[in-house]
Amino acid sequence: MSLHPQAQAIVDAANAAGVPFEADDYRAMRAGYAATTAQYRHATPDLESVAEQTFDGPGGPLAVRVYRPRRARGAPAPGVLVFCHGGGWVVGDLDTHDHVCRYLAGHGDCAVVALDYRLAPEHRFPAAFDDAVACVRWVARRAAELDVDADGIAVGGDSAGGNLAAAAALAVRDEIALRLQLLIYPAVDLAADNASLRDNARGYMLTRAAMAQFIDWYLPDAAFATDWRASPFHAGDLAGVAPALIQTAGYDPLRDEAIAYAERLARAGIAVTHDHYPDMIHGFARMGGRIDTGIVALERAAAALREALVR
Repeated sequence: MSLHPQAQAIVDAANAAGVPFEADDYRAMRAGYAATTAQYRHATPDLESVAEQTFDGPGGPLAVRVYRPRRARGAPAPGVLVFCHGGGWVVGDLDTHDHVCRYLAGHGDCAVVALDYRLAPEHRFPAAFDDAVACVRWVARRAAELDVDADGIAVGGDSAGGNLAAAAALAVRDEIALRLQLLIYPAVDLAADNASLRDNARGYMLTRAAMAQFIDWYLPDAAFATDWRASPFHAGDLAGVAPALIQTAGYDPLRDEAIAYAERLARAGIAVTHDHYPDMIHGFARMGGRIDTGIVALERAAAALREALVR
């Protein structure tokens, strides 16, 4: 299937401006990623509240942004999604994914706790993984204080955030009964060498070279590429992990590793829904202001959250 015209327009503009994400200066890359957010924002529902909080993380205080959906007086506490933003473990923040979290909270009828985890290269692996796991555990411990359902916790994220969500789901599977892992075009195998990495190596926003650079900034040693905390695909046993919704894009270097992970989860007896968008690029779910299919993907994610979390 050909690239969708809306995605093609974004790709053409990005390529005309210079190959995105291929730069030696990660600080400039962060600024550029943040600057593009305005064009991708879409309408979001009214919420009961959006509040900033902190908790004591493994390396010091960590910021979270808590989104609460509107609910009727006396309604039970909502379920909650712990959300990790994408950006190659190097770029992105609470603001770059604010519109995504607002959409998921409002249409998913759940609270969303968005985590501002530590970024590489200042904080290399396993810092972001440790932060994600700590956030899930903090939400579970403080559910009453947060006024969320302690038995209705999900974890999710896009791209690198999907990587952290998948790894966190594995880390807590024996202690917290997560209802869902929402993995939006996740990076799950940092040692991968497959057809999508070759076929989509260049020309579709995220490039193979950019992924290699992100991984180099993230991992202190290449040997960690097969550590399950960095690459959930390499976990020896996936049994008992949370049910999953995995979304993939046809013109994405990460497509095949995410599909392979969905297949491994299914073989392990995990309930998996795989939504594939063959004419989309990596990052499209954050681009609902420019790509209509981004809203379609977010609504599918919101529906999965409603089904998994709403009592």
